[in-house]
Amino acid sequence: MTEVELDSDAVRLALDDGVATVTLDAPAVRNALTVEVTAGVREALGSLPDEARCVVLRGSDEAGAFCAGGDVNAMLELQADAMTLPEAVDHVVRDTADCVRRVYECDLPTVAAIDGPAVGAGGALAIACDLQLLREDASVGFGFRRVGLAVDSGLSYLLPRLVGRNVAMELVYTGEKLGPERALELGVVNRVADEDEFEAELDALTERIAGGPTKALTASKRLLRRPDDSIEAAIEHEASAQAVMFGTDDHAEGVESFMSRREPEFEGK
Repeated sequence: MTEVELDSDAVRLALDDGVATVTLDAPAVRNALTVEVTAGVREALGSLPDEARCVVLRGSDEAGAFCAGGDVNAMLELQADAMTLPEAVDHVVRDTADCVRRVYECDLPTVAAIDGPAVGAGGALAIACDLQLLREDASVGFGFRRVGLAVDSGLSYLLPRLVGRNVAMELVYTGEKLGPERALELGVVNRVADEDEFEAELDALTERIAGGPTKALTASKRLLRRPDDSIEAAIEHEASAQAVMFGTDDHAEGVESFMSRREPEFEGK
């Protein structure tokens, strides 16, 4: 594993066999999306090595959480610096939302390794990833109601598209904390693993993704992120993407391996 040096002390980045792991490491705030954490995530996503073929987002063991949500204290501190309440809220909310958006718009396939509570904006950060693996003792919740707030961090866009409008409304209205069975049932997460098997399950999943035809997977990601297309528009976009894929080394390898009846060895090119 190769550590990638960042300016941030709140986020770590490492690369191992094509898997870039972005680790939130702010134990004092349980990985809440402080200015330091959001800046670190943006820096890490902007510093992905060329060899990266998959991105994992997770919390550090010391933090005991995937992400504890937004940084409520920052609003109070900004007000102390002579910002009005609306100005402080706008500043913090937009900074947090921009971090979530950067994760959502990452070109590479992304996996949220939810190894502790993912709460509020932390829940939004988790579902901004393409796939979610939930550790059996972890949870996901969108309980903005608990602190008397409306949803933010892009959740009004992300959640209905993931679980449907009615379920999204219920989760927001009730603030229900989702354990493994419920999260899996509603489609908030893709997989659940117990503590002993979590790392092995994560490795198997990311190895499968990182070992795939990276250009084709990133093109598929862009296509699947266009839910408002008509079928005609979708077909046109698919045709354009496929025209590019036919010229890639991975396509040539896929065809050759298929004809030779062997497993392909993709290189992400």
